Amino acid sequence: MRRWILAIAILAAACFLSLGAEAQVAQQQGHQTERISGSAGDVLEDDPVGRLKVYVYDLPSKYNKKLLKKDPRCLNHMFAAEIFMHRFLLSSAVRTFNPEEADWFYTPVYTTCDLTPSGLPLPFKSPRMMRSAIELIATQWPYWNRSEGADHFFVTPHDFGACFHYQEEKAIGRGILPLLQRATLVQTFGQKNHVCLKDGSITIPPYAPPQKMQAHLIPADTPRSIFVYFRGLFYDTSNDPEGGYYARGARASVWENFKNNPLFDISTDHPPTYYEDMQRAVFCLCPLGWAPWSPRLVEAVVFGCIPVIIADDIVLPFADAIPWEEIGVFVAEEDVPKLDSILTSIPTDVILRKQRLLANPSMKQAMLFPQPAQAGDAFHQILNGLARKLPHGENVFLKPGERALNWTAGPVGDLKPW
Repeated sequence: MRRWILAIAILAAACFLSLGAEAQVAQQQGHQTERISGSAGDVLEDDPVGRLKVYVYDLPSKYNKKLLKKDPRCLNHMFAAEIFMHRFLLSSAVRTFNPEEADWFYTPVYTTCDLTPSGLPLPFKSPRMMRSAIELIATQWPYWNRSEGADHFFVTPHDFGACFHYQEEKAIGRGILPLLQRATLVQTFGQKNHVCLKDGSITIPPYAPPQKMQAHLIPADTPRSIFVYFRGLFYDTSNDPEGGYYARGARASVWENFKNNPLFDISTDHPPTYYEDMQRAVFCLCPLGWAPWSPRLVEAVVFGCIPVIIADDIVLPFADAIPWEEIGVFVAEEDVPKLDSILTSIPTDVILRKQRLLANPSMKQAMLFPQPAQAGDAFHQILNGLARKLPHGENVFLKPGERALNWTAGPVGDLKPW
């Protein structure tokens, strides 16, 4: 068995050298990237300007800027999309100052900017903060009441979106904040048939710092000499002391099955060469943690490392525009013990095509929230998603006196003043 594994490692290393050589030749010939087949490529390059108008509510700073001033760390964590989306819209060409001509209304509430000393967001005040903001716009402007939020969108980048809790069981118990039931949610969380993913939501990538990743780029023709790469937790003994609940056991299975496999470069260590190492890897594991998503997916795409997605029923970012099946590998959680045979059985031509697709600049750009914004980035993909929902259907606007939402629904604690 040991001899067989070593043989695979030697063959794999030889294969990686040829992959690097092929990639270098392709680059010299000007064919290092490949256009996305079908409509997906066109969708990624859509320009939303002229296709929609967005009105940005001017809320008191206690809902956004004051929170950020109190704790600037909010700018750097993976939930920061809500802050950067607000900044983007304030200067975007789609912004209108006339609410009467708006297609969509945006309420800038920084619900993840309540951090613990270690820098993790606490969701406990989030529902009250959101409810307070909605009560304010419903009182001071007429536009919420005419649709009860059906032409409004909110960015809710918590682990489980507008369920506002980082533990799945408790998030499911809470459910989506009732006042958001008719609104469009722009959220990082996505899992099919899940209480915390509402129909019509736009799933987005988590925030990963573009400038930081840019600073760690290495030459594109660097050989990919690592077969499988992963850095992160395999167990969370603090929050899951008995094991099996964290990542539904998938990460633990990766460690238990492959910690001694030479094809797998996996560890809990997070080296200073983390970004460079991803650029030297063929496959990067993107397993679920407490939630199905993490910034690893963004990092893998940006660095051209084929993402190996281990999260059953996940709904990926901009799934109507990015051809995830063509650029990634999906492995069922129960099949983790077979990861080595699954990945080594993928034909070389398939690997090369995935790498060419990942090298397409439009693919990388769609996963990032750069400052300033750039054509085709995640900001524009969100707007494209909103534009594709237009025109609004007849069921968006309510008849005079008609009501669809229960303002007193939800956990008792959420009804307290914020």
